[in-house]
Amino acid sequence: MVEKLQVYKCEVCGIIVEILEEGAGECVCCGQDMVLLEAKTKDAATEKHVPFIEPVAGGVKVRVGQNAAHPMEPKHYIQWIELLVDGKSYRQFLKPGEAPEAFFPVTGANLTARELCNVHGLWKG
Repeated sequence: MVEKLQVYKCEVCGIIVEILEEGAGECVCCGQDMVLLEAKTKDAATEKHVPFIEPVAGGVKVRVGQNAAHPMEPKHYIQWIELLVDGKSYRQFLKPGEAPEAFFPVTGANLTARELCNVHGLWKG
């Protein structure tokens, strides 16, 4: 059973999918089951992965790493930042060399941020 907003990755080709509707099926790619990426919430390493939401003029900014910015190098970077707000989803795709942050011109009562590190997986805060 797949659930809405779950993120899956193919261990063979690297494709990543996010579930938009729940269903009884399974996610399969390249002839094998895809791996469910469980969102981590606590950083044990020196690198910072947990996304932090801060209110700013005109919306919110999501930064990856509260005290130190996450690396944005070709071999290790944040692929995207997603903001979930009151049943809506907003996403900013990032590339190496860019800042590990995103501005979203929205407000709401229930805010959750998620980000995907190409090396260390899915994180939320």
